[in-house]
Parts: sequence; structure tokens; C-alpha cells
Amino acid sequence: MNEHRSDTQDQSGALAEEAAPAETDAKLAELEDRWLRAAAELDNLRKRIARDAERIRAEERSKVAAEWLPVLDNLELALSHAARGEGGGDAVLEGVRAVRDQAVTLLGRLGYARHDETGVPFDPARHEAVTTVEREDVDPGTVVEVLRPGYGDGERQLRPAIVAVAKKVE
Repeated sequence: MNEHRSDTQDQSGALAEEAAPAETDAKLAELEDRWLRAAAELDNLRKRIARDAERIRAEERSKVAAEWLPVLDNLELALSHAARGEGGGDAVLEGVRAVRDQAVTLLGRLGYARHDETGVPFDPARHEAVTTVEREDVDPGTVVEVLRPGYGDGERQLRPAIVAVAKKVE
């Protein structure tokens, strides 16, 4: 009877050994299928994010462009008044100043405040010094003239202000 049990164990062991590779192959195929599906899902996610990012960029560009339309309208109005000779030179000059102020306000609303202050210490993060001027009435390193205003701050800086800086009189 022990021999019979031994034969049965040998047969079931052989069956288990035959079943093990088949079971392993099935598991491997299932894992490979899951991996391929996950990779495809990740690829689809990347594509969707890229499409969404492009759509958002396009919407933001449209919003910004729409914000500038009143500025362009006012510039065209000022030019048409100047071409017809209406109001004289002073009125045209005031109109152009008003449009410039409108543009500066718009940039501020978009998060790019104008920086054209004099009498402040030179800050290399906000200013680009292109010249120095000997001045006794201000401390060395003070911005004495803004040649071109800067817009924005820190990481959102469009450009630094171009300035003249005071230096010690020699």
C-alpha cells in the first residue's frame, strides 16, 4: 500500500511540475498584458495632458490679446485725430500718454508691474546699470535715472529696468 501511495505522490508531483510551468506562463502573460495596458494608459495620459496644456496656453493667449484690444483701439483713435489735425499737438500728446498709461495698467493687471523708480538702491535683480554718474547729492549705488522701465518681479520679470547709478565723486 505504501508503494501505491508513493506512485500516487510521484504522479501528482509530476502533474504539479507540469502544471507549474503552465501556471507560470499564464501568470506571466497576465502580467505582461497588465503592463502593456498600463503603458498604453500612461501614453494616453501624456497625450491628454499635452493637449490640455496647449488648449490652456491658447486660451491664455486669447485672453491677453483681448485685453490689449482697447489699447490698440485708443492708439488708432489718437492716430486718426492726429491725421485729421484735430485738437493740436498737445491733445495728441495727451492722448498718447493716456494710451501708454492704459498699457502700463494692463501690464500691471497681468502681473507685470512697472518699475521706473529713482532714488532707490540699485538692485541687480531688478535693474541693469548701463552707466554711472558722479553725484554728491545721493549715496553711491543709488538709481538716479531710469533709461528704460522694467516690468515684473522675480521669476515673473519680463525685463529689468535699464538705469544710471550714482557713484562717488572723485
